[in-house]
Amino acid sequence: MKILIIGAGQVGYFLCERLSLEGHEVVLVDRNQENLGRIQDRLNVLGILGNGASAEILEQAGIKEAEIFIAVTDLDEVNILACLLAREYEVPTRIARIKSIEYTSRGAVLSKEKLGIDLLINPDDAVAEELVTLSTRSGVFDVAEFVEGQIHFLGYQISEDNPLCDLTLRELGEIRGMYRFLLTAITRNGRTIIPRGDDKIQAGDRIFVFAHQKDLPAIQYMLHLEEGTEQKKKGSRAFILGGGRIGLHIARHLEHSNFEVKLVDRDEKRCEVLSAKLKKTLVLHAEGTDMRTLSEEGIEHADIFIAVTSKDETNILCSLLARQYGAGRTLALINKPELLNLAPTLGINVCISSRLAAANTILKYVRRSEVISLATLEGSNSEVLEILVKKDSIIGVPLKDLHFPQGAIIGAIVRGENYEIPTGESRLESGDRVVIFALPGALARIEKFFT
Repeated sequence: MKILIIGAGQVGYFLCERLSLEGHEVVLVDRNQENLGRIQDRLNVLGILGNGASAEILEQAGIKEAEIFIAVTDLDEVNILACLLAREYEVPTRIARIKSIEYTSRGAVLSKEKLGIDLLINPDDAVAEELVTLSTRSGVFDVAEFVEGQIHFLGYQISEDNPLCDLTLRELGEIRGMYRFLLTAITRNGRTIIPRGDDKIQAGDRIFVFAHQKDLPAIQYMLHLEEGTEQKKKGSRAFILGGGRIGLHIARHLEHSNFEVKLVDRDEKRCEVLSAKLKKTLVLHAEGTDMRTLSEEGIEHADIFIAVTSKDETNILCSLLARQYGAGRTLALINKPELLNLAPTLGINVCISSRLAAANTILKYVRRSEVISLATLEGSNSEVLEILVKKDSIIGVPLKDLHFPQGAIIGAIVRGENYEIPTGESRLESGDRVVIFALPGALARIEKFFT
């Protein structure tokens, strides 16, 4: 499949990396020769220097043969114009990243339908939704939901006092009768593996599990992550640093979840706007590093501290300060890949990237129809896919006899209203929805296996 990508920023690079790895013919257009050269040196893509909103440049890039057109530059207008040109060239699928609310809000004068764009993505909204979800989950640093919220993919950090610490996978399997879940992956020292029977869970590991929504309370209890009754009565306390669009979105949602919310921003005029838009949130005009003011406002009693300013360094530093002053979990918006990998080692509980939010949505749209949903793990390029079973040759055969692609594991099978955490004896039926964890090298083989 030929895919034309406009914009060699973080999202463009990530998409080039993933799509070229899967064997697609990827052409990248950007005005910056340095960015193009860097990506061409590292990835198997063709780079074209020029303006992605120029018909001449797009023809040079082969737009007439393109099946998918993705515009992800930093300028909304360029992305919109580029997609309009792609429509004139009759590219079947057109995708644009849009930051401005004018294009994506209800009643927008220029909606995606009017523009002829199949998918409009606002990364800020996606990041805010993910942070809200993580804010309401005790002890979780990553979460994704599949099959209309029935199956959850959860990431947990293993501390020395965690009940799973020093257990082998074989020992863990012995308690699955009590707790219905499947441990699918372990990230250790920057490397992600699918563990086997003798592999041991170690302190400092990040583990990923599949579980049904009904079984989450039991798993929280097993990991000693349940919240006390007194805390539930009082409601949780949240501090949000950064009153931009993301911070406002999070504050509104946490208000509805009965959090006691305090939002901090350094811009006095912005604080006045936020106070008018929020019903129950206390808006504070202060710097994120002004710990004296935050202490006076009760930062030591905060259950969560969420840093979502426009600067990665500020989010990291203020999260560490909040943790030092007694805040519970810390969540930070971090977009630079090098900082995204560093921040968890410093003690920040959750790190979220807006580039992943955009890329996940685009990758889901690019996949074939069998892939219903997907999520990507930052740092490892691994994926979790929800796939609809149609292929006759894999139906009715025990999983242990299917020669399932190495580097991937089925974490859950959903059949109508029933679900199963699979074993080697489990069998697939037509219409099943399976949720799969796959390492990068297995993605192409997984798609081939099911199609």
